[in-house]
Amino acid sequence: MQIKIAEEGTPLITGLTRMLEKDRCTLRWTWPTGVDAVYIRKVALDECEDSREDVNRLKLYTKAEYKANNGYVSRLESARIYRFTVYVLIETKEGSFLLEQPNRGNIIEISAGKAKIYYSVTEKGGLFRKHKSIGIEVNTEVALENDVLCYVKKSGSFPANRDDGVLYPFVVPFSAGKNILPPIEVGKSDYVRLFLTDGRTHGQLYELIAR
Repeated sequence: MQIKIAEEGTPLITGLTRMLEKDRCTLRWTWPTGVDAVYIRKVALDECEDSREDVNRLKLYTKAEYKANNGYVSRLESARIYRFTVYVLIETKEGSFLLEQPNRGNIIEISAGKAKIYYSVTEKGGLFRKHKSIGIEVNTEVALENDVLCYVKKSGSFPANRDDGVLYPFVVPFSAGKNILPPIEVGKSDYVRLFLTDGRTHGQLYELIAR
């Protein structure tokens, strides 16, 4: 099945929401006029990229099934983050296509329970040195994209939140399990703490715990 970018005027999935009851998740959305079927992709974010993009993960789901089930129902494993993508199916003279929405309104991420992320920050420095070395270790129950976490540096005391100092993003993703980051050189009076980059969004999926 081929995927094409949605253009202006093409039917789009809107109003995608989730309802979670223990390990049972129900997705609901607004069907575009004239669309009677969609394809749904469900992937766990801790799987490898090739597995996530496997076309065999696509499931055909009709509007009639949606009405009968009052949505789309799926079961989730705890401590895993899932991404659901609902693709509009369109028929053209060139064949059948699935629409990729640039606004990502057809994508939603869900967890059956917050995945725990443990982290520790250690310092090494000499008495007469102007700088010290910061070591960061992250131990996470699930794989994380690089934009889930950030670290904040503040002079004189530990930062209280992500806006209380200078924010730095991470440039590489985190694998499930232990991740030991390369040391960071900071000033002798600087302090570092980790935060969720987007507390409102990521806070629904992850619990960040300092050790």
